[in-house]
Amino acid sequence: MTKILLDTNAVAAYFRGEKTVFDALAAADRVFVSVFVLGELLAGFKSGTREKANRDVLRRFLEKITVEVLGAAEETAECFALVKNSLDKAGTPIPMNDVWIAAHALETGAVLVTFDVHFGRVPGLRIWDHAPGP
Repeated sequence: MTKILLDTNAVAAYFRGEKTVFDALAAADRVFVSVFVLGELLAGFKSGTREKANRDVLRRFLEKITVEVLGAAEETAECFALVKNSLDKAGTPIPMNDVWIAAHALETGAVLVTFDVHFGRVPGLRIWDHAPGP
């Protein structure tokens, strides 16, 4: 079973029609969206001029049978603590929401679909390797 977890920028790229993200979704049996990604998306919608239209597109996406929104649980918090501690010790911090997103990917064993290179600092994180180059 192929599991992926979408980062915020991957969801945004999907909504813009990015073929590489479409391909990742098509190859996945299970697609996870972290509640922290959902929060980032909704915050972005609120600051834009197309909030209702964007919410409608997001709602239709989240209703797909293969898509699941992940809430935070005790196991997520444990993964978060391990990731944050590891990054702090190495002196290589990443944004706090991204620590939570990485924790969800580790917790589920999913490949993280992202365009952010800083996720490469997270030990043990499986990262999508099909993003287009700069």
